[in-house]
Amino acid sequence: MKLPQVGPVLRLLIPNIRLKMSRSLSTGTFQNSLPLNYRGGQRVQPIDSVGKEQAYEPSTGRVIATFNCSGEKEVNEAIQSAKSAFKQWSQKSGMERSRVMLDAARIIRERTEELATIETINNGKSIFEARVDIEISWLTLEYYAGLAGSMAGQHVQLPGGSFAYTRREPLGVCVGIGAWNYPFQIACWKAGPALACGNAMVYKPSPFTPISVVMLAEILAEAGAPTGLFNVVQGGASTGEFLCKHPDVAKVSFTGSVPTGSKIMEMASQGIKPVTLELGGKSPLIIFPDSDLENAVNGAMMANFLTQGQVCCNGTRVFVHRDILEKFTESVVKKVKTIKIGDPLLENTRMGPLINRPHMEKVLGFLKTAREQGAKILIGGEPYTPEDPKLKGGYYISPCVLGNCRDDMTCVKEEIFGPVMSILSFETEEEALERANNTTYGLAGGVFTSDIQRAHRVAAALQAGMCFINNYNVSPVELPFGGYKRSGFGRENGQVAIEYYSQLKTVCVEMGKVESAF
Repeated sequence: MKLPQVGPVLRLLIPNIRLKMSRSLSTGTFQNSLPLNYRGGQRVQPIDSVGKEQAYEPSTGRVIATFNCSGEKEVNEAIQSAKSAFKQWSQKSGMERSRVMLDAARIIRERTEELATIETINNGKSIFEARVDIEISWLTLEYYAGLAGSMAGQHVQLPGGSFAYTRREPLGVCVGIGAWNYPFQIACWKAGPALACGNAMVYKPSPFTPISVVMLAEILAEAGAPTGLFNVVQGGASTGEFLCKHPDVAKVSFTGSVPTGSKIMEMASQGIKPVTLELGGKSPLIIFPDSDLENAVNGAMMANFLTQGQVCCNGTRVFVHRDILEKFTESVVKKVKTIKIGDPLLENTRMGPLINRPHMEKVLGFLKTAREQGAKILIGGEPYTPEDPKLKGGYYISPCVLGNCRDDMTCVKEEIFGPVMSILSFETEEEALERANNTTYGLAGGVFTSDIQRAHRVAAALQAGMCFINNYNVSPVELPFGGYKRSGFGRENGQVAIEYYSQLKTVCVEMGKVESAF
């Protein structure tokens, strides 16, 4: 996928060349042959390792990349590279940083088809969704490019003509640890505010999806970022531990599971490093009888089946008022039947495979337990084999709707992270809210109703960091994203993210003589 160095005239043709390359890729043909670490402005093999990993193409089950997990020496080299770039980047004005980020956003936008294709091959989501992810990615860089030049402090007048002011300063080298469900987008969500504030970053993607983030590093370099500003190390838990415990790391931002987030928080605390944790969820979606039924059904579909249900903020506990339960359930089942499952690179596919076989078996295990505990499978929930012979080794499950669910069932209490919707009935608003909040998670929640007072009342009462009224899973970069309770803390996106990638310095200026008490 890497193009050779070319002159200025041929450079104008590169977007078309890349577009043709991406269109020539089809499911079952891609094989990575390039190093997947990025350090010092180029792809490199790690200088030491702690084992090997393999990445798969979920739609076929083929191994598409084999790579060494970065060891302690490689992690240190990447951090030192970032540390060197930080000295230069942090001294640039906000407008200078903005220009680099805007250029990176432009390159991403021009390479949308190529990046979306690679994302689909390595992750399994439909090309339709992957294009949206890439769009959100360049919008994120554009948004934070706009904020880079607006970072400012405050002036405070003090008695006697003295005064004080504050400076918002970068932290230093930040570590980003990403998840496999939105590999490129999550990297941009973390890099955008970090770079806008003047930080450098070392990023570790999930070992399941190692490929596309390295392309982001190349794009930032092409846009004019200092060498070493954004480095990529590959690996699993051991590599992550080296990053979190390194004394030159100023902050860790992690997206992933609650158990891993807890370990990262513990490791970072040893160095008193701030952390941002975006963890799991078991979010409620409450549907009242006065809602527009078609709209509510569409919202429930969006809340459960994007990216094969592998979305942390999904509204997987769908509370439906008893008066419309039967009609709503029938409509949802009818809608689920129409979901096109298959080759994720085909334009009409709307659901691809799960990320890998162990995860597929885990989801099927949840469904087995659900049946044993009395839930009724209304549709789907079985291994699915597409007609295309090359997809027979893929990790497909038919989208599932569970009825007859109770709050004490495992499928209702625990995050499944697959294409599974659990429908529960309720009678009163108070009951629905009490049950919706009866969870250790607090990432998101939603409500469908035509009563505007009820809508805002329910949104205020939900114990969740992101709430939706008459919609679901809409996350523009302008809006802060993050959770309550065990779903984590800190925020990604929005202006507030600037506060999590910077620190405040107060400068006190005395304009008169010092009055000493001694």
